[in-house]
Amino acid sequence: MTGTEDEIMGEPVIAMRKVTAELGSRPVLRGIDLTVRAGEVVALLGANGSGKSTAVRTLIGQVPAGSGTVELFGTPRRSFRDWARVGYVPQRTSAAGGVPATVAEIVASGRLARTRFRFFRGADREAVHRALDLVGMADRAKDPVTALSGGQHQRVLIARALVSEPELLIMDEPMAGVDLASQEVLAATLREQVAQGTTVLVVLHELGPLEPLIDRAVVLRDGCVLHDGPPPRAVGQHALPGHDHVHPHAPAGAEPSRTGLLS
Repeated sequence: MTGTEDEIMGEPVIAMRKVTAELGSRPVLRGIDLTVRAGEVVALLGANGSGKSTAVRTLIGQVPAGSGTVELFGTPRRSFRDWARVGYVPQRTSAAGGVPATVAEIVASGRLARTRFRFFRGADREAVHRALDLVGMADRAKDPVTALSGGQHQRVLIARALVSEPELLIMDEPMAGVDLASQEVLAATLREQVAQGTTVLVVLHELGPLEPLIDRAVVLRDGCVLHDGPPPRAVGQHALPGHDHVHPHAPAGAEPSRTGLLS
């Protein structure tokens, strides 16, 4: 690729090369390549057990890579320290992990990478309010997180990721088990971040309401990259489980697969 093409597409924000990983003694990633460039919105797709979440957890260092290279913003992951540039939304869990805390306190914890544990200032408090407002939770700032619904928990996790004003947002199944109203709020929040130039890697089981935002899809199967290119398109009205999909590179006349590349 020429320098001009590189500039047009954006510099690599994520670069994984021939990465392998195991959970216990079981191989989960079998030499995957994944590049996400500045400003891209990339969906990581695949069936349960395909390696999607393990790939993300390897990227951020929660799972060690057995071999291969992992870089963030051009820096080897082992040497990367500027975590304020990265917002991470894990698979939905209790936002407080059983610890009594308010919504604002949980979101404020995501600011620590930027404050480096100094006292909060006015700008930090404003960032917390802004992040909560983005996800429609500003009016719940003083409520205990134990009082929230599942969809509201997910909004808090996303606000916690956004409060450091990251350049890269990594989200692991943000729509899983979330009611339609919260899905719409999360999609609107992501649209705003993308409009501001945030780079996004999002793990999904299906594209759903995020489909219009996705630039590229990387589909995993059995820990290998099956497809890297245009997102699979739905045949019919919805890209949902049980509906027919066609691989974007399938030969003419090919039969659609049930749940497409995701099964």
